Amino acid sequence: MLKVKDLNVFYGAIHALKGISFEVNQGEIVSLIGANGAGKTTTLHSVSGLIKSSSGLVEFMGKNITNMTADKIVKVGLGHIPEGRRVFQNLTVHENLELGAFAVKDKNFIKNEYDKIMTLFPRLKERRKQLAGTLSGGEQQMLAMGRALMSNPKMLLLDEPSMGLAPIIVKSIFDIIKACNDEGMTILLVEQNAKMALSISDRAYVLETGKISMEGNASELLNDENVKKAYLGG
Repeated sequence: MLKVKDLNVFYGAIHALKGISFEVNQGEIVSLIGANGAGKTTTLHSVSGLIKSSSGLVEFMGKNITNMTADKIVKVGLGHIPEGRRVFQNLTVHENLELGAFAVKDKNFIKNEYDKIMTLFPRLKERRKQLAGTLSGGEQQMLAMGRALMSNPKMLLLDEPSMGLAPIIVKSIFDIIKACNDEGMTILLVEQNAKMALSISDRAYVLETGKISMEGNASELLNDENVKKAYLGG
């Protein structure tokens, strides 16, 4: 579904991504794990068109999207939930969700998806008239996910969904990610909490200083001694 081949990204003189290649198959949850500064967020930004790669290929559902603008990438079905949530603080929950559907023409889909999100995130239903900036961190993460789902994506890119959240909220966020996948959503997940990420993923890639150092089934990586020592506190 998503194929990334030999992707290189520079920030000035800094070579942030060094020829990485990976793929995500339809229906999978695939995780990118690694230390801070490894290039995880840069990878997602490159895929979703927020930054331009220096070279390499990004292909989504057989279509070359390497040089597409971010707004066009949303329209082909790739939704990006950025690090730090980035909800519109001065708009209500309802208005944030409406903005998520800016590129969707099907009014029936918008209504049905909105109702579905209200069921999936009952807290958002309770707070739909509330300003997004007054929500808790966990509620803002739910809103960011709901807003992305309103764009009718075929695949979601999730960047650090657990960041800054209490453990009990993290569990509920990951339960929702798994529920979305169970309904057929393909997900590429970047996550600092490697143990939690690997526990819900099918496969994973380990990024180290802009290169993929390991890849494999998530369950195998979860039990790998090197991964345990480096990322799981083992």
